Amino acid sequence: MAGASSDTGIGPSAARFARFAAACAGDWDRQGRLPEDVRRALARTGLLGADIPVRYGGLGGGQADLGELCARIGGACSALRGLVTVQAMVAAALSRWGTEAQRARWLPGLAAGSTIAGFAATEPGAGTDLAAVRTQVREDGDWLHVTGTKRWVTFGRIADVFLVLGVSAGRPTTVLVDGGLPGVRREPVEGQLGMRAAEIAHVRFDDVLVPRENLVAPPGLGLSHVVATALDHGRFTVAWGCVGMAESCLDKAAAHAVGRTQGGTALAEHQVVRAQLARAAVESAGARELCAHATRLRTERTPDAVNATITAKYAAARAAASVSRSAVQLLGSAGCEPDSAVGRFSRDAQVMEIIEGSAHVLELHIADRLLRRHTRDFEETAL
Repeated sequence: MAGASSDTGIGPSAARFARFAAACAGDWDRQGRLPEDVRRALARTGLLGADIPVRYGGLGGGQADLGELCARIGGACSALRGLVTVQAMVAAALSRWGTEAQRARWLPGLAAGSTIAGFAATEPGAGTDLAAVRTQVREDGDWLHVTGTKRWVTFGRIADVFLVLGVSAGRPTTVLVDGGLPGVRREPVEGQLGMRAAEIAHVRFDDVLVPRENLVAPPGLGLSHVVATALDHGRFTVAWGCVGMAESCLDKAAAHAVGRTQGGTALAEHQVVRAQLARAAVESAGARELCAHATRLRTERTPDAVNATITAKYAAARAAASVSRSAVQLLGSAGCEPDSAVGRFSRDAQVMEIIEGSAHVLELHIADRLLRRHTRDFEETAL
């Protein structure tokens, strides 16, 4: 689905698990949790370590493999895709900026699913502007004292380890905090708009004592390097997950239009329905192509890969929101029922337009890059 992929078996495994997840996702959403046996079943497939190197117990897949996985799982259950995303975000940050000892300690557990990760960056006063975080990481010899409150931590209720963004002597700092340490307190979030099975929590760290060896990269690099890597990985996986959501909603809407009749005429025969389906098809296809483009640039490690990923995430989240909304309208009352998949996706898609960079923030980034390029060209021409 995401373009050329390596011979890892990720695609078939993802397709099989997605079929299972699609049948159960409504129940998980109503329960507000992802059952432990489901997490274990996903872990047994190896998919939680899709792009973690083989030497650390992962499948060693590439960007195309990860994209296909997230599109498949995202088209079934956004919360389950969220688990894949947060594992991949923390693993990517450790793979690039962690020490060899940190990689050897944490990556095998992340790949096997025996360790569930939490990415703890957002705070009450620091959402879009993560430079405003106030969580303190105070150095004390061979130890660190972590104090602060984080919000909206995906799988924060059950995370075994948190990658925490804080401040140490005024410098952005990232540290790994074991979820079982004294002083780690979790407040479950329930009934939120979307991602209801993602076991989200607000997490408080009350003077948690952490070994100094858990610092990820030197202080000062926590935001610009470690968190930036995690967010870039998160945007990529969310983008492909949104493609899966849009395509799933499009399929459901088209099937309903063919099978549903009003006054003896199939919905599919109405021009307004056909036009709405056509727009949804174009939006889905456009999002897929932008994600495929980002995948190619990431695989080639080109300088434009980060910007291509931002563009893909922006477009895919918009497509998921628009197509899911259209699907709800086309299904009518069936789209509003408690067990409606398109209704669930519509709620989830609104969240996708906020996480890993809100739509407005990404618009500013995309426009800034465009205008800087044209300003440079104008200045060179003027000379």
